Amino acid sequence: MAKLKKVYLGIIILFLYAPILVLIAQSFNASRYRGQWTGFTLQWYEKLFTSEDIIEAFLNTLTIGLTAAFFATLLGLVTALAIRNFSKKSQLVIRGLANVPLLNADIVTGIALMLLFLGFGLRLGYDTILMAHIVINLPYAMLCILPQVMGLDRVCYEAALDLGATPFQAFRKVILPELRPGIAAAFLLSFAMSADDFIVTYFTKGAGIDTLTTAIYAQLKLGIHPEMYALSTLFFLGVIVFVALLMVNWRLLKGRQGKEWEEE
Repeated sequence: MAKLKKVYLGIIILFLYAPILVLIAQSFNASRYRGQWTGFTLQWYEKLFTSEDIIEAFLNTLTIGLTAAFFATLLGLVTALAIRNFSKKSQLVIRGLANVPLLNADIVTGIALMLLFLGFGLRLGYDTILMAHIVINLPYAMLCILPQVMGLDRVCYEAALDLGATPFQAFRKVILPELRPGIAAAFLLSFAMSADDFIVTYFTKGAGIDTLTTAIYAQLKLGIHPEMYALSTLFFLGVIVFVALLMVNWRLLKGRQGKEWEEE
């Protein structure tokens, strides 16, 4: 049974990562066609860094994703802290309302936001994409932070105030450290949702601006350029390095805390 479990797990992992491995292999394929291998090359990486359209779409994706994740996490934190002070009945109502956008179809959200922006006389472009991404990420960020906010012990905060700390100092040194894992999860999830979004971006982007998702969609009519394979490979490797650094730093932080507790 143990061997069967390992085989089953290996098949699942292979099924999940085989498409990515094929993508990485195609980024080094000298042929522009996916069905044949004509040799190893780095020309698609060279063309990637000289393609203004792809670089611009990548920068748009990166800046919109980071900015939307920051504001969605900030607003989600403030909202979660506010919900904690409401009655249980009000909390249930607000949680239910927060779940509605998660269950709503993306195409409905995209069209609704487009009509809203046009109704206010806004020109579709970078700003409208950013606002739309903040809106769609806010419920995810709030729901990531809310469980930890509800589990906070107010006694520690009040003890910090009694010891002479200002409300801001007590919040920064007592509350924020407790919420740090939830805040980090909210930020990373919001960035991933923003970078991966296509439907809402498509309806709110207007002409003259693209993110990676809309740029890839525009290329489907003529065939995806191999430069996109190279960009996707670099993006995937960057995510792996980032996650590895987070895990190493987390272990180092845990080790330091453990030594401090032993010394005390």
